[in-house]
Amino acid sequence: MRHALRGQWSVGELVIRARAGDARAVGRLISLVEDASPALREVSERLTPYTGHAHIVGITGSPGVGKSTATSALVGSLRGQGQRVGVLAIDPSSPFSGGALLGDRVRMQDHATDPAVYIRSMASRGHLGGLAWATPQALRVLDAAGCDVVLIETVGVGQSEVDIAGLADTTLVLLAPGMGDGIQAAKAGILEIGDVYVVNKADRDGADQVVRDLRSVLSLGAIPGHWRAPIVKTVAQTGQGIDELAEAIAKHRESLRDTGELTVRRARRARDEVEAIAMTALRQRFGDVHGHGDLDSLAAQVARARLDPYTAADRLLDAL
Repeated sequence: MRHALRGQWSVGELVIRARAGDARAVGRLISLVEDASPALREVSERLTPYTGHAHIVGITGSPGVGKSTATSALVGSLRGQGQRVGVLAIDPSSPFSGGALLGDRVRMQDHATDPAVYIRSMASRGHLGGLAWATPQALRVLDAAGCDVVLIETVGVGQSEVDIAGLADTTLVLLAPGMGDGIQAAKAGILEIGDVYVVNKADRDGADQVVRDLRSVLSLGAIPGHWRAPIVKTVAQTGQGIDELAEAIAKHRESLRDTGELTVRRARRARDEVEAIAMTALRQRFGDVHGHGDLDSLAAQVARARLDPYTAADRLLDAL
């Protein structure tokens, strides 16, 4: 089904313009995704043939480690290599408007006027784990729009630190001295998801100790013949170590391709996305059944011991 949109462009026209580098068209497509527009399916259908090129880099870590500064510095390094860069900053949602509390370009003013950089804040909207449910489709938009690399910066709270690995080709885990991060990371389990570890604010006392502690913990889980996650020291505020970080990302991308792991990761990501879409559709259909009273009728029969709950569940599923 083709959808007419408010404004001057159809979905097909938006896709054509986005692929030509029109930032307004890119923004409009992401807005359609975020708003769960009826045109969402058409957006996905039209974009998918043009995807698969961009390398997705997740950036996570506890609040205060300097994720936003590191992201901005990394954008600068990648642009210095001539790469087109997209940035999705997953921000907490406003409880009133549902919008991202932080503006699209508040934290990355240095790149705001660069036509080869697209920066977008997306509200997490209270999603479990803090990652916006629309993130996979937004990644598809930026991929189709010609980005060579897309950076996803998470809120860095709770499960989002782990969830990011399900969306990224390469996951960066940021730590900083003076925050007990070495121990915290081990407890949170995020040491299991990192492909590259970044000790930011490395000009502060205790940075070398964080590196030593991290190296010790990582050595326990090292598997011979597999990718060994490097530890990169950075001072994102000054740019120190950022080029080395970009190089580590490039090496990991090469390793993923050479070993076939990139295909494995993307297949896993696609499976998760398909499952999520299917579950959403099932919940919607379940709501329809609930509204027609089928569930209440079945529940009443179970309550009166006229029907067992498994048979009732089967009948409800048949009704879907």
